[in-house]
Amino acid sequence: MANNPLPAKVDLGASAAKGFSHPIWAARADRLQSASGVLLGLFIIMHLHFESSILLGKEAFYYVVQFLEGGIFSETGHGYPILTQVFSAFMLVVVMIHAVFALRRFPTQIGQWRALRQQLHFLPHEDTKIWFWQMVTGFLLFFLAPVHLFTMIMNPEIGPHLSAERVYHDNAWILYVFLLPAVVVHAIFGLYRVCVKWGLVQQRFALLKFAKVLVVYLMIIGIASLVTYIVIGRTLELPIIPFVPTL
Repeated sequence: MANNPLPAKVDLGASAAKGFSHPIWAARADRLQSASGVLLGLFIIMHLHFESSILLGKEAFYYVVQFLEGGIFSETGHGYPILTQVFSAFMLVVVMIHAVFALRRFPTQIGQWRALRQQLHFLPHEDTKIWFWQMVTGFLLFFLAPVHLFTMIMNPEIGPHLSAERVYHDNAWILYVFLLPAVVVHAIFGLYRVCVKWGLVQQRFALLKFAKVLVVYLMIIGIASLVTYIVIGRTLELPIIPFVPTL
C-alpha cells in the first residue's frame, strides 16, 4: 500500500505558517509596531517642545536641560549627561524594533510599487496618501534617526552653547533640515493611523484635521528652534565655552 502523503503536506503547511505570516504572530507584530510607534510619536512631540525652550532664551533652555539630566539630584546642579546617553541608546533600540516590524509592510518588488502608484492615481484616498508618505518618511528615518541618536550617545553634552555648536559649527543643521520634516510627518500621521486602526476615536476626519494642524505647529516651532541655534552658533567663537546663567 502506498504511503499517504497527507501528513507531509500538513507538516509543510505548519512550517510555512511560522513567522509573521501566521495570524497570531502577525497580530502580535501589529501590536508591537503600534506600541513602539506610539512611544516614539509621543517622544517626538515632547522632544520638540523641550528643544523649543531655546525660543524663551538661553537660561530657559539651560534649566530644562538640567532638569531632564537630573540636575536636582546633583550636588553641583549640572545634571548627569550619562542619562542622555542611556536614554538615546534606549530610543535607538525602540527605533530599530519599530523599523523591523514596519518593514513587513514595505513594498519590496517593482510590481508592488506599480500597483501602489496605480492606486494612488485612480483612487486618491486621503488615508492611502498618508500611508504612502509614512513609507517615504519611514525609509528616510531608517537612515537619519540613527545618525542623530548615535551623535547623542557619543557626545551627550547639551546646552545653549553646546547645542548651538553642534548645529552650526559641526554642520548638524544639514541633517536636521531633512530629519525635522520626516520625523514630524511620520510621527503625527503615525499616531493618527494607530488611533484609526485600533478604533480609539469616532471622529476620524476631525482627528485628521487636528493631525494636520499639529504637523504645521510642530514644524513651526522646530524650524524656529533650528534657526535660533544657528543664530546663536554664529555669535560663538571656538573653542566653545558652555553657557552658565549669571546669578
